[in-house]
Amino acid sequence: MSLVPAEMGLTGLGDRTPQGIAGAISRAIRSGGLAPGQRLPTVRDVAAELGVSPATVSAAWQALRRTGLVVARGRAGTFVADAPTAWLSPRQRSLVGAIAEETRWDLSRGTPDPTLLPDLGPALQRVSQRAGTLTYQDEPVLPKLREVLASSWPYPAEVITVVDGATDAIARTLEQVVSYGDRVVLESPGFPPFFDLVEALGAEVVPVELDAEGIRPDSLRGALEARPVAAVLQPRAHNPTGISTSTARAAALARVVARSGEDAPWILEDDHSGAISTAPDVSLGTHLPERVVHVRSFSKSHGPDLRIAALGGPAELVDRLIARRMLGPAWTSRMVQTILLDLLTHAGSMDAVGEARRQYFGRQREMVARLAELGLEVPTPDGINLWLPVADEGAATTALAAAGIRVAGGAPFLVDATADTPHVRITSGVVPADEAGVVAAAIAAALT
Repeated sequence: MSLVPAEMGLTGLGDRTPQGIAGAISRAIRSGGLAPGQRLPTVRDVAAELGVSPATVSAAWQALRRTGLVVARGRAGTFVADAPTAWLSPRQRSLVGAIAEETRWDLSRGTPDPTLLPDLGPALQRVSQRAGTLTYQDEPVLPKLREVLASSWPYPAEVITVVDGATDAIARTLEQVVSYGDRVVLESPGFPPFFDLVEALGAEVVPVELDAEGIRPDSLRGALEARPVAAVLQPRAHNPTGISTSTARAAALARVVARSGEDAPWILEDDHSGAISTAPDVSLGTHLPERVVHVRSFSKSHGPDLRIAALGGPAELVDRLIARRMLGPAWTSRMVQTILLDLLTHAGSMDAVGEARRQYFGRQREMVARLAELGLEVPTPDGINLWLPVADEGAATTALAAAGIRVAGGAPFLVDATADTPHVRITSGVVPADEAGVVAAAIAAALT
């Protein structure tokens, strides 16, 4: 008697590759043949039914987890995920899919510690109590804010504007340069929404690998053979690894890009951690200002709900982006811009951000030291996240959850999770230094 229900859509399946198996189950879930919360048969049962290796079925299960259609619950098995939140992208659904109940330490979110954000009260008091009545055709960025941004920009940018967050900046720039069927270089591991953005545009992801100094030049050189139209990179506090690109590596990458001549892609830099990063400010725009769009976010340093980021680059591209935006939201609220300007220039707010940077650095260093004492060796990351290798992602996240620690599984951060060492991402920057020992001990106990 078969242990594999007919409603799984595997009976008579022709394509028995991981992609074919995952596709059949995906169709069964979407058609309602498999209900939310339903337990899937074991990998071995499905492998025996189809006459394939358990590794083939396991790869299919991993692909389904990456899309958020199924969730792994350790020894309990793999289950069809509860009805997904339609407005979240597939990889983001996967990241939040396991969240069900409160836990002592939620280290899965990648968001800053709210206690380290500058107090908005004084800034709000200094903002006018009435909304501005400027005309709709006024320039979209406050001149004084642009001056402050330009003074701290890593290279002289031809045009600087503001948009509604770093991901908005990257999305709007990609929309200007990517057409259906194009290729885009992305880091792997990298930021999951970037994978979804590229796929939503009908483009193909070309992955590049990193080492301790950033994207590997040889990997970028190989990726450029595919003639991508754009490459997106995170110069500092890379999410999820915490790697920051060295100035020497930035120069080497710029040389690789320059050798492509007229086929050189646009370089989009997401400096999402900006003012809380301890690494030197770095940009390929120092060497290739005519091909680089640099984005600086203030979410990690000043508050995610401000929803504001600065974007600078050549007028050829940025002016097109501004013109297109004028046909939609037109500008980022000038009240929000005024608040940001105040935060960037007021001594109290500047001191608060400086203290947050020091706190995050100390917390990361303490966590890494405590993990090392317990036999888990990882480099000290920049920013707020830590990328920890594990033997089995599903087992690790389940064991950590049982210990009261929620982390993010590593699969959504990878182009091909089956080809990489399993990892989990831990937002260790939110753990105070005096509690690092307790959290590290729980992590080590869960993973050994």
